Amino acid sequence: MPPRHSDATAPQAEEIIVSTKRVACDGGGGALGHPLVYMEMGEDNSVECKYCDRVFVLAADVLEGHGYVDP
Repeated sequence: MPPRHSDATAPQAEEIIVSTKRVACDGGGGALGHPLVYMEMGEDNSVECKYCDRVFVLAADVLEGHGYVDP
C-alpha cells in the first residue's frame, strides 16, 4: 500500500522571538492549548516546545546575562 499524502509537506513551526533564555508555553488557543511548560535554553539560543513544536529564539540584541529588556 502506498504512503498517504506522499507529496504533502509539514507546516513550518511557529518561531517566537524572546528576550530571556527561560520561556513558558501553553500552546496558545486557550482550552485548545496544552499544559503550561517552562523551558530553559541553556547554552543554546533556541528551544523547541515538545508539545506544539513552537520554537523560541533568543533575540539577537539581548545582552549576555542580561534578562531584562526595557519596554
